[in-house]
Amino acid sequence: MEPDYLGTPYECHTIDLGHDDEGPVVATLVRCRANQPSGRAVLYVHGFVDYFFQTHVADFFTERGWDFYALDLRKYGRSLLPHQTPNFCRDLSEYFPELDEAARIIRDDDGHGTLLTIGHSTGGLLAALWAHARRDASIVDGLFLNSPFFDFNVPWLVRRPLVAAVSRFSRRAPYRIIPIRLPSVYGESLHADRRGEWNYNLAWKPLGGFPVRIGWLAAIRQAQQQLRAGLAIPVPVMLACSTRSFRGMRWHESASLADAVLDVEHMVRWAPRLGRHVTLVRFDGGMHDLTLSGPAVRDQVFTELGRWVDAFLPAASSPAGGSENAAAGTPT
Repeated sequence: MEPDYLGTPYECHTIDLGHDDEGPVVATLVRCRANQPSGRAVLYVHGFVDYFFQTHVADFFTERGWDFYALDLRKYGRSLLPHQTPNFCRDLSEYFPELDEAARIIRDDDGHGTLLTIGHSTGGLLAALWAHARRDASIVDGLFLNSPFFDFNVPWLVRRPLVAAVSRFSRRAPYRIIPIRLPSVYGESLHADRRGEWNYNLAWKPLGGFPVRIGWLAAIRQAQQQLRAGLAIPVPVMLACSTRSFRGMRWHESASLADAVLDVEHMVRWAPRLGRHVTLVRFDGGMHDLTLSGPAVRDQVFTELGRWVDAFLPAASSPAGGSENAAAGTPT
């Protein structure tokens, strides 16, 4: 591990993933150790147009004895190389090698007996598929999905027939840009230079996102189809989302009190397809990344997450439900 750009106590490790059609490929594993470790660890997986910067989430876990790890996937954030197309993939299973290696480091090299995986948005869809694919390997002990990307937030005619039609071109022209512009409402609601309270690298997480390409669209469609057909995740899952979505294309103060990226009803609808043990929790006033919501909502999110973790993934030396309530961290 080497010092991470977030500074002490964060460290990072580069995972060499060989080459693809664009050249060398890497992923980056970030680590923050607890002062009083309990043998439990978290692996955090970010969403689309994202990377790990949510240090208050790490604080929540390390204060409870969890060692915290976050993975910047290939072509995202710390792992984005100059020759690469940002955030691009042809299939979500392309990310399985870095998830496998991160889990190996956490369990084998660092000796953790319990692993909770957290997935936000596209990372939530990816984490669910990975947990399903590795269900017989006992790698994951629990799954927390923060506003997972279970369907496209567009009318039915677009998200089914039109997306299917566009996806047919993914083999011939995977890098072709789809002429749609992602709204900047969500980014404006987050960043401290605009209307939010968070500072993060706009080169890695631009307000208006990165261009959407046909190959990526087809990969998401295929993954969502697999989810809707039904997964068999054998471990406890907590799925959390807002109570409502924001539909506007321009910023309004109500965008800070809703999911301004996805339709939360899609998450609720498809949650039962994850596995046999799914806990659904909704937060009034929650934003797309619930942990970046306003302070009162953040506190509720961490409190509910703490209760769920205590119930299903308690420390070996402590009875379930025996730890104190959590407090939200401070903005980065």
